[in-house]
Amino acid sequence: MRPSETFSTTAIVLIPARMAATRLPGKPLADIAGRPMIAHVAARAAEARIGDVWVAADAPEIIRAAEHAGCRALITRADHRSGSDRIFEALGKADPDGKADIVVNVQGDLPTVDPNTIRAAVALLNDPAVDIGTVAAEITVAAERTNPNVVKVVGTPAGDRRLHALYFTRATAPAGEGPLYHHIGLYAYRRAALERFVKLAPSPLEQRENLEQLRALEAGMRIDVAIVDAVPLGVDTPADLERARAMLAGRKDKS
Repeated sequence: MRPSETFSTTAIVLIPARMAATRLPGKPLADIAGRPMIAHVAARAAEARIGDVWVAADAPEIIRAAEHAGCRALITRADHRSGSDRIFEALGKADPDGKADIVVNVQGDLPTVDPNTIRAAVALLNDPAVDIGTVAAEITVAAERTNPNVVKVVGTPAGDRRLHALYFTRATAPAGEGPLYHHIGLYAYRRAALERFVKLAPSPLEQRENLEQLRALEAGMRIDVAIVDAVPLGVDTPADLERARAMLAGRKDKS
């Protein structure tokens, strides 16, 4: 482990999951290599070895599937606007005594996420000036540079493979020569930062770009970004699910 990846605080990983999905309903329960997708995500998070892992779901079917796979799980309200709101509710149930200083949000549709990617987001919080850590990968496919579904982070260098985020956008940015970075929606929050964030009203740029993280920037919170090698597959469509099945075929996770 590199010095920049040592952790001096206590972390908890929360995985928000919901049954409703426009393009792939019930996707947390989708079978991948003989296990539900949510179990694969929880296994990747556990392999990061940064703290307890909980699934925060809106349906008892997900809870049962997670617990059957050996994961801790708890039920949350079904009317949350976002995963951030869901994990904040879950945090109060999973850690009512406030022992965890860092709260990690790993989306429930990232069954191929590299545990080191999760660790990279958390390591950014070793800097006390950072409120939220997240990750991105350099865009290498030309079509992604102009794809509005690929969120780009614009930032200024803040160290080796690290940016201080200035903006997030669906546009092609920044202009000019140089790399563009594909933002990966995985976050490590200081506990106080998460509480502050979820209590803020949606901000103008957040609503314009439909990017929740802009709310934090507009409120003056600092987000740093670790540059990682690859973007994990997000499962949003039946085609994505087939790709995940191919990538994880034959994988045997420890339960």
